[in-house]
Amino acid sequence: MNSKRAWIVWGIGVLAYLVAVTQRTTFGVAGLEATARFDATASILSVFTVVQLLVYAGLQIPVGVLVDRFGPRLLIAGGAALMVAGQLQLASAESVGAGIMGRSLVGAGDALTFISVLRLLPAWFSGRRIPVLTQWTGIVGQLGQIASAVPFAYVLHRFGWSTAFVSAASLSVLIVVLTLIFVRNRPPGAPTPVLLPLRQTATSLAEAWRQPGTRLGMWTHFTIQFPGTVFILMWGFPYLVSAEGVDPSWASALMTLFVVVAIICGPWLGSWVGRHPLRRSTMVLLIAAAMACAWLAVLLYPGPAPLWLLALLVAALAIGGPGSMIGFDFARTYNPGHRLGTATGIVNVGGFIASLVSMYLIGVVLDVLNARGFSGGNLYALESFRIALAVQFFVMAVGVAGILRTRAQARARMADDGVRLPPLRQAITRERQRKQVERGARQADRKAPERENDK
Repeated sequence: MNSKRAWIVWGIGVLAYLVAVTQRTTFGVAGLEATARFDATASILSVFTVVQLLVYAGLQIPVGVLVDRFGPRLLIAGGAALMVAGQLQLASAESVGAGIMGRSLVGAGDALTFISVLRLLPAWFSGRRIPVLTQWTGIVGQLGQIASAVPFAYVLHRFGWSTAFVSAASLSVLIVVLTLIFVRNRPPGAPTPVLLPLRQTATSLAEAWRQPGTRLGMWTHFTIQFPGTVFILMWGFPYLVSAEGVDPSWASALMTLFVVVAIICGPWLGSWVGRHPLRRSTMVLLIAAAMACAWLAVLLYPGPAPLWLLALLVAALAIGGPGSMIGFDFARTYNPGHRLGTATGIVNVGGFIASLVSMYLIGVVLDVLNARGFSGGNLYALESFRIALAVQFFVMAVGVAGILRTRAQARARMADDGVRLPPLRQAITRERQRKQVERGARQADRKAPERENDK
């Protein structure tokens, strides 16, 4: 555990996820070129993203079952191979149908990657490291957005559509090779888990779902992952530029701020979860409250919001990404190892269902308001966006209700097992005492050499 080889295995896995995020986001960078290539309207092009996310979300639970049975190595390599096929298909596609087929393959390959990388962690690392490494997996992976926005965009504009997507496909070819050479499902000498018969797969899935901790993880992911995803993947840029009147360069800077805040907050959240595993749901609710308050402040601001307020909104939404990783920690700690992949798949589907529902409802509201001549028929007017984006509060309220319900069930199960959750005030007091003890120990360590010198 925690060996040099473990870090190599995890590093290859994280690289695989970074490349998967790059493949996931390349089409968003190529929007204008795709409009010309496929001679399609904006509404038709939006189908590319919706279908891709539908495939991704729909495969999460099946992928979780598969990774429990066949191990993460095979699925990481298989996911990369699917993304190679998808990007090559898109590189040669000249019709909307052919393009959507390519994005569907990319979505399928993407779906195989993240759960499989997380499945490597319990086999190769000790428990206290896992929450932090889970955060770093998500953070480093999201750097793939920068890879698609900068080098891919340069190749696209400099050398054209086909060259850009073939180049992107070559990254996944590299991942297939590295995974097959370096990645193993478990350390040498570790016991091989007993595989459940296929007829028991449905039983394992049902057991994972019946575990309140699994559902708590799903509702966690559902509630605080979707606002940032909706903002980054679809509605954030149009809202900032067309509704709030932000210069496109400043809008791009705000999108970059999103990634920077997630990188800063992720390790801290992972460390906090490792120290306070019984208070994870409290942190989730605080993050949800912060995002809701930020959106309320922006949507209720009289007129266009100032840049500093929009920056606070983006920062609050960015915390939701690493915060949603707490859902995977619920799955890990409430389920045995043989069904961890299945439980992780259930958790991961939550946020993407919420994202799809929110993206769709926001678009429907904007279309309805535009059809009725609201705001002079300007589809992306500030007044229209304010009404449409308020849909997110309804989705978030559903998620918070799910968290409160499943948290009560999980705590009841803990009480039955003899685990007592101390009152929050008592937990805060204990944490202060622990820090005082650590501070005293550090001071004693510093004074010890001085006493030796005096002697």
